[in-house]
Amino acid sequence: MEWQRFLEVFANPAIFRTYGPNIAAGAVVTLQVAAAVIVTGIALGLALASVRVYRIRALNLLIVGFVDIFRALPPLVVILLAFFGLPNAGLSLSAFVVLWLVLSLVLAAFAEEIFWAGLLSVPKGQWEAARSTGLGFTQAYVYVVLPQALRITVPPLTNRTIAITKNSALGTVIGVPEILNQASTAQSFSGSGTPLFMAAIAYLAIFVPFVALGRAIERRFRWKRR
Repeated sequence: MEWQRFLEVFANPAIFRTYGPNIAAGAVVTLQVAAAVIVTGIALGLALASVRVYRIRALNLLIVGFVDIFRALPPLVVILLAFFGLPNAGLSLSAFVVLWLVLSLVLAAFAEEIFWAGLLSVPKGQWEAARSTGLGFTQAYVYVVLPQALRITVPPLTNRTIAITKNSALGTVIGVPEILNQASTAQSFSGSGTPLFMAAIAYLAIFVPFVALGRAIERRFRWKRR
């Protein structure tokens, strides 16, 4: 009896049929946000870590400050500040753009630290050996040091990327029509918990493959034991 009641509340077939297209539309938006955040956040994080390699004190202080701020602040706080605060400064951005920018900056902050740790883990002798062959500093970095560092950073970077892209659900507080927003709206109209169960299924459908892909990438680039 209890199990039947659970199914009626969270797995109502009629509500599945009615609100399925809405949840699917939200899933598309979630995928768009996740893809944009991954590309922008990782690229910016790598760029910042690469700038730090040149040891320009003023720039390094700015980068460290940026990283510390965005690693310390909860993403939801930054999203709300950007969405409601920027218009007062004369800059109005859509909810989608705000979500993308904030999550990209958060991912960039964590990615920069991961890349930087990877670069520091490359033995100094690799730099010296590359320079001894006649390569310039930038050439040694790009062709010798960076490839080794990237391989080291794959496991922590994939895990952090998955964790941050799941924060796309925070977009519901500013009206981004992603999965949770669509599910919450559907729940309000239907008075049933089924839309939330549908949202859970949608998130699993999206992020389980992300997790599997992350595992595959880790296996591909991990160091082989002899």
